[in-house]
Amino acid sequence: MPSYDRGMWVRQAFFRWLLPAAFLLPLWLFVGWGVFQGGWAILWVLFIAVPSVFVGQLLLTVLTRSRPSVRAERAVSWWDVAGFTVWHGLTIAVGLFIDGAFGWLLTAAIIAGIALIWLQLWQLWNEARGSGARLRETISWSTIPRVDEPTPTARPREVIVVRETEQRDA
Repeated sequence: MPSYDRGMWVRQAFFRWLLPAAFLLPLWLFVGWGVFQGGWAILWVLFIAVPSVFVGQLLLTVLTRSRPSVRAERAVSWWDVAGFTVWHGLTIAVGLFIDGAFGWLLTAAIIAGIALIWLQLWQLWNEARGSGARLRETISWSTIPRVDEPTPTARPREVIVVRETEQRDA
């Protein structure tokens, strides 16, 4: 029996957080504007920041949850935990609208978001490598032969024909 990963609850929590984050992070940018900024920055928040974070998070959620290992374990990888922590932390920091640091935080959040998309694609590609039918074994038995396993040879089957009536010569 495999040992239980002590940090599994963290990975499962991130798995459950991905979809709500698509709604809560853009909401935070709007609330952060109201609390910390005010003024005409609302146009930037409403038309650029909120849709970008919403669509970006939905895309990342779909890419993450499309991996067979994530679906089987209902938990993200440690790479995902690190990447989402950085991106979400920077997105929250952008919502604070800190004078002098806003541009740097926004740039870092954009770079982190793009890097996270590449991380998800890399992980998806690594799990999909191999044969076309076999993505990743997540169970202990399989009916799909491994790549290095020889394919079973087909042997001729015996056929028995039973006639119910005799044929008569006419």
